[in-house]
Amino acid sequence: MIGGLLLVLVTVLVATLRVSPDLIVVMALVIIVLVFVSGAMVSRGAYVVRLSADGYRVRFVRGAGVKQARWSDVADAVTTEVAGSPCVVLRLKDGRSTTIPVEVMAGDREEFVRELRTHLGRGGTSR
Repeated sequence: MIGGLLLVLVTVLVATLRVSPDLIVVMALVIIVLVFVSGAMVSRGAYVVRLSADGYRVRFVRGAGVKQARWSDVADAVTTEVAGSPCVVLRLKDGRSTTIPVEVMAGDREEFVRELRTHLGRGGTSR
């Protein structure tokens, strides 16, 4: 939005001050580069599922249910399909659950399942 406003401002300046229209093209290119650079910086720290020694955290998944919990709160993990997509469901001891669609993960799905089993085994839960 700021880039668009800046481009409009440069266009108005070019029109009123009779400066070369090439300035508009240069400004547009600078804005495009800035959009891509900022997008890369934001997505570098993005993750869908983070597994740690203490528990897990899910982000950017609408309808995931419980977004984070400790491994000691997990009763078990099952695989299922939700709307035709394969998912891992972490069922918590209090009856709530977390649904993780494996298709949204950028990494290897088998490695995710192995790591998940490792964490569940350490947490004293069944699989």
